[in-house]
Amino acid sequence: MNKLSQLLLRPALAAALVGSAALAQDSNFQPPVAKKVPHVSEVNGATLKDNYFWLRDKKDPDVMKYLQAENAYTEAVMKPTKDFQDALYKEMLSHTKQTDLSVPARYGRYFYYSRTEEGKQYPYRCRKLGSMDAPEEILLDLNKLAEGHSFLGLGDFSVSDDGNLLVYSIDTTGYRQFTLYIKDLRTGKTLGEHIERETSVAWANDNKTIFYTTEDPISKRSDKFWRHTLGAANSDLLFDEKDELFDLGVGRSLDKEMIFLESEAKTSREYRYLAADNPAGQFKIVVPREKGHEYDVNYYEGQFYITTNKNAQNFRVVTAPVNDPSEKNWKSFIDHNPNIKIDGLETFAGRLVVSEREGGLNYLRIIDMKTKESQRIAMDEPDYDLSIGENLEYNTATLRFNFQSMVTPLSIYDYDMKTHQRKLMKQQEVPGGFDARRYEAKRIWAVVRDGTMVPISLVYKKGVPLDGTAPMLLYGYGSYGISMSATFSSNRLSLLDRGVIFAIAYIRGGGELGEEWRDEGRMMSKMNTFYDFIDCAEYLEKNKYTSANRMVIQGRSAGGMLMGAVTNMRPDLFKAVLAQVPFVDVINTMLDASLPLTTSEYIEWGNPHDKPAFDYMIRYSPYDNVAAKNYPAMLVEVSLNDSQVPYWEGTKLVAKLRATKTDKNLLLLKANLGAGHGGSSGRYDALHEAAFDYAFAMSQMGITK
Repeated sequence: MNKLSQLLLRPALAAALVGSAALAQDSNFQPPVAKKVPHVSEVNGATLKDNYFWLRDKKDPDVMKYLQAENAYTEAVMKPTKDFQDALYKEMLSHTKQTDLSVPARYGRYFYYSRTEEGKQYPYRCRKLGSMDAPEEILLDLNKLAEGHSFLGLGDFSVSDDGNLLVYSIDTTGYRQFTLYIKDLRTGKTLGEHIERETSVAWANDNKTIFYTTEDPISKRSDKFWRHTLGAANSDLLFDEKDELFDLGVGRSLDKEMIFLESEAKTSREYRYLAADNPAGQFKIVVPREKGHEYDVNYYEGQFYITTNKNAQNFRVVTAPVNDPSEKNWKSFIDHNPNIKIDGLETFAGRLVVSEREGGLNYLRIIDMKTKESQRIAMDEPDYDLSIGENLEYNTATLRFNFQSMVTPLSIYDYDMKTHQRKLMKQQEVPGGFDARRYEAKRIWAVVRDGTMVPISLVYKKGVPLDGTAPMLLYGYGSYGISMSATFSSNRLSLLDRGVIFAIAYIRGGGELGEEWRDEGRMMSKMNTFYDFIDCAEYLEKNKYTSANRMVIQGRSAGGMLMGAVTNMRPDLFKAVLAQVPFVDVINTMLDASLPLTTSEYIEWGNPHDKPAFDYMIRYSPYDNVAAKNYPAMLVEVSLNDSQVPYWEGTKLVAKLRATKTDKNLLLLKANLGAGHGGSSGRYDALHEAAFDYAFAMSQMGITK
């Protein structure tokens, strides 16, 4: 135990820290107390008092001292679970194939793949010439790149068409601040030129020109678009996105014909295009941006295929000529179907593949461009995740897709688009005696307070009693139109094998049931997200899947805001809460336009500078609604280098809760001082974090081994 831990423990407590009872708040066990420094602001006639505003200043030495004290307190409180954590870690590791190989993907003359080695935190990115029997060429050893860093994130990874050059970007802090490098694969040397704050990149067809975007150093908004010729001293600025609602991203069509520059806001998009064999040319606009108009563009044999929500809430597909793609020249290709959301489109030689979502499930539709006949790929499980996989070649009749469910590990298929035959290329191997037949997964529908039916995915070990006595971990998100799915997790077996039911509530604000589902849980309808989650929890308890004293809830990022909001609204409904990198200081963050993401999210949450938005947002902002009442046990996790949800949000929430709540239930803050929004980057480090989280959750359920 470190010195800070010792200072936080009274001597008499040492003998008391035995067994699960030690995780109850002990009167002799004193948590850190954050100092109060009054900070007052006036907004729309309201006075906001914030005693913990000072925690935003990372340069203040007291901030780091406080985070370290919280970590020491959390470590000391959780010490009785150390053996449990170690057992969970070893168990999770036993279900992991440590030395493994991805399914190779052909691109040009090479087969590209990644592989892992036992004991190594990061993978190797490799290729072989001609066949997988050829000698291996290691393109990137991420373990070597990670040396001297506590974090390593790989961003872009793109090889030139001739196979000679690799552009890749890495982040060594977790702050999503990537530096782009260029490696000559013929010599193995990394070139001297590099690009800071890169956010996306695409090759032109000449194998020497790259197009890339960069971010603003303060707001982190991706706002500038550049062209760079390898070896040149400088890059050419082609476009500067001035609208604070929009971010830029660049890519190239699969057939290598077009470079696309996308300007994207939460509810509006605009594309520019340029022939990829004319890198010195001028970009043109596909369709000018328009409030509320979202569209994507693909290129196929001289025409644009535009997926648009114009007069089609769940999107339709139209074609447009390249020389004038304006709306007057649109021709319908796939009509709007209000029951089917078009999630994406990919073009192959002779075929189009459409990602669809119907009734909350994913489907893939393959359209023969000569006959216009279509074939839908569906799976026979009642609840699953299905998506287009890694497809690097345009001239192919083979589609690679991914399938998984809560009981079926990730399975990669190659699908012959001519014969409609599928071939399983690889299924995630789960060592340690995993047998899918021992578990049951299903989807149920909860009726919430306004009569809406909300889907819930469940998975549990067969034989678990459904009489209200089973413990449950309920997960939720419900923002940005992002769709959660019933995916597989080998780590989750540690829950299921101990009788825990795992559930995901697909609440409004997500995209699981289409655009209407998204719209009914954002802006001035955001309260539906929280009501749905509360009502789903009550439904699960009423129908005897679990009970309030055995239900733990979990959410991260915007899902962490969900955790904070529902805990304020119904603290009696949950035994414990796991809020990870939670967006909880909604008003203060959205008032500060200098913070990353703030301005672009005005059309997700609202702009609190506007009184109607402020009046609505402050109703649910978790930090602003902490009150003197009893709360369930809580574990709040933050990351010091998080650029998406600053570390101080969850930290302030804990400080305010400690000073306000009336119960003695456990309240822990765990700060990762060397990572970003996604937590630790090394795979073994991530397993340790998962073991810690599960030990907390299960100890609250009464499970200690």
